Amino acid sequence: MDFTLDNDSSEPPYEQLRRQVLAGVNSGDMVVGHKLPTVRALADQLGLAVNTVAKTYRELEKSGIIETRGRRGTFIAASGGIDVKGRRAADRFAATMHDLGVDDATALKMAEAALRSR
Repeated sequence: MDFTLDNDSSEPPYEQLRRQVLAGVNSGDMVVGHKLPTVRALADQLGLAVNTVAKTYRELEKSGIIETRGRRGTFIAASGGIDVKGRRAADRFAATMHDLGVDDATALKMAEAALRSR
């Protein structure tokens, strides 16, 4: 997958890059085990500071989307990918709404409102 940056965007470069990795995972272009470029190589390719790419990778790793395997490199994670994490989050939301006695229709409206506000 080729990463690109929109220099005219108000969105910071690290966020543009993070969003592109997530989009690649969601679309299936980057599957479990897909090797990402090294921080240094991607920084050179995009004309970014190494720390900017490192920040993106740290955030993606913290979210469980990627994993670093030492000298072998950085890969799309096998455990806790977007589908798994999304399902867990949805299950927690549903359990919370149930515990609060909120009906399904109201819970869906609340979820939709939260998604629209992002």
